[in-house]
Amino acid sequence: MALRHAVLAALLEGEASGYDLAKGFDASVANFWMATPQQLYRELDRMESEGLIEARLVRQERRPNKRVFSLTTAGAAALAAFTAVPARPTALRDELMVKVYALDGGDGEAVRTAIAERLEGARAKLAHYERIGARLLDGRSEEEYLAAAERVGPYLTLIGGRAFEQANITWAEQALLVLERRSHRTG
Repeated sequence: MALRHAVLAALLEGEASGYDLAKGFDASVANFWMATPQQLYRELDRMESEGLIEARLVRQERRPNKRVFSLTTAGAAALAAFTAVPARPTALRDELMVKVYALDGGDGEAVRTAIAERLEGARAKLAHYERIGARLLDGRSEEEYLAAAERVGPYLTLIGGRAFEQANITWAEQALLVLERRSHRTG
């Protein structure tokens, strides 16, 4: 998958500036796609030159003018074509897992610290996703939202992001417990 597909999907929400997209990535697609603002701006320029999106200039009085982007017919067709192709299985490439695998021949304390950091990061992300979920539901039950929402894709990906972070939390807590028990056994 290319960054452009994530951008096209984000523009389904409506037109947005590069800044809004970068900020919105954190609130909408960060549970499955990461990009730096620099990567995003480069991709927006490429996509505009390829006719997948179009930009219009918005003049502002006390701020610099900004460009806002929207999907073109070609962009919508590219997104539809992308969704029609079967997704490849996810390949996990996780540096921490390599360190954990090598734990017995390495710096156990450093690995334990890295696991604890992963745990705290996963808890923070999960809390962030819960806030996003509450904002999307806006007082409705999940069932009410899914029955009436114009778009359910953002909520379904949010569910996936929450499940992923919950799995990280469960694993990290278990790994730390095992390491704690082993330290008492050898200490």
